[in-house]
Amino acid sequence: MGVIEPGGNVIEATPSRIEAYSVGSPALGAADDVLAAYTDDGAAAVFPADQAFAGQPDVARNITATAGGTAGDVAAIQVTVTGTDINGNVISEDLPAFTVNTTGIVTGTKCFKTVTQIDIPAHDGTGATTAVGLGAKLGLPVKTSRDTVIAAFFGGVREATRPTVTFSSSALESNGLTLNTALDGSSVVVDFYRPGS
Repeated sequence: MGVIEPGGNVIEATPSRIEAYSVGSPALGAADDVLAAYTDDGAAAVFPADQAFAGQPDVARNITATAGGTAGDVAAIQVTVTGTDINGNVISEDLPAFTVNTTGIVTGTKCFKTVTQIDIPAHDGTGATTAVGLGAKLGLPVKTSRDTVIAAFFGGVREATRPTVTFSSSALESNGLTLNTALDGSSVVVDFYRPGS
């Protein structure tokens, strides 16, 4: 449908690029959603060969790794996660390194729809454990060079505080948002503006 200018000229309307994206109903992520705590055996481990996955992401979201067990056995290793992005393309991420001799969690930045492999280097001792879970950052279905999110809705209610948004014009898996409200299985819908090509 067009717009008529004075003088009778018709300007064709530009299709709206504002979209409502239904993320799904993501649960609060847990430290062992993807891989239950694995006890170090002195050698590097590859999963699912060494141990079956506990589960898969419920929606495209970021990944966490948690070092536990004996703090003195924890090494400054980096867990590598391989899987697919929201569109099914293969992606990989080296999560931040653990702090030596310290138990705790590290959080990735890329959003994985599926996890197909996890590589865990050996710790400094067999008292250390490593679990892999899900973070709170939810993937967006568009590459963009700027924050184009208009609003986020949690359980049908517009969030009063804007989400934290990350973006990349080259890596789809780096585009995502973290809500102000903790996830709990409620529906999440995001209104955003899709930039033109």
